Amino acid sequence: MAKVHPIIFLGTSAFAVPSLRALAGDPSFKIDLVITQPDRPAGRGKKMTPSPIKMLAKDLGLPIAQPESINEWRQPATSNQQPATFRPDFLVVVSYGQILPLAILNAPVIAPVNVHASLLPRWRGASPIQHAILAGDKETGVTVQRMVKELDAGPILAQEKTAIDGRTTAPHLHDRLATMGADLLTRTLNAPLSPVEQDEINITFCKKLTREDGKADPASMAAEEIDRRVRALNPWPGVTADVNGQTFKILAAELTATKDSFPLPCAKDTVLHLVSVQMPGGKPISGAEWARRKVRG
Repeated sequence: MAKVHPIIFLGTSAFAVPSLRALAGDPSFKIDLVITQPDRPAGRGKKMTPSPIKMLAKDLGLPIAQPESINEWRQPATSNQQPATFRPDFLVVVSYGQILPLAILNAPVIAPVNVHASLLPRWRGASPIQHAILAGDKETGVTVQRMVKELDAGPILAQEKTAIDGRTTAPHLHDRLATMGADLLTRTLNAPLSPVEQDEINITFCKKLTREDGKADPASMAAEEIDRRVRALNPWPGVTADVNGQTFKILAAELTATKDSFPLPCAKDTVLHLVSVQMPGGKPISGAEWARRKVRG
């Protein structure tokens, strides 16, 4: 009989959903516990909302823990507690959102593993999908790494590449990489692990995004640079621009004219074609409609 590997899964965001679903559907694995972030207020009503991973774990009937801080989490002691929960074969971490202490990283019998949305060592850090687009990278991918204390610095267990073309957006790339990562994760854990140390020369880092990252200045930025920001930073943190004292969000743009777009002059004699924009407090409108209102105003 084939061995069934016990797993503790840590994840929070939608990126982790395909990985949890894939592990739960693979008879080689048994998920003893899912650890995710506490419910958070969301939406205009600030209603307490569970993470995508909590919702999936509930649907799958899996045990759930939601510590405010993973450093404070302790395994509940019960009379029928199975040793596998304390010492899983694998600790699997996918978009969890907290740094794990060594005590937890050292818990699994075989390895703590992580699915990261870049081709490590490129784009270690919190926003690899967005930064790959912002930098104009022609390809990216997913990495399954053996976790170590230093962030995203562990030995590589497997990688898979995918192309980034000139119209790739962060949401589309997010979904593609999430699916790729889930498939790569199960294939990797079903085979003997072969860790390879990361290249320490070509490391790049990316930080957590802020609203400041979404500011675009057509007077100093070329159209291509703003276009990459629009594709990378929508829906969060979004891209804002100021033209003649009028601030607005750029929701969609192209480098060539489209129906109902508006040509916005940018630096270096380039032109960005505004496809969809939004004024403060308003609804999305076409670039052409924005220009008409701007003239009327």
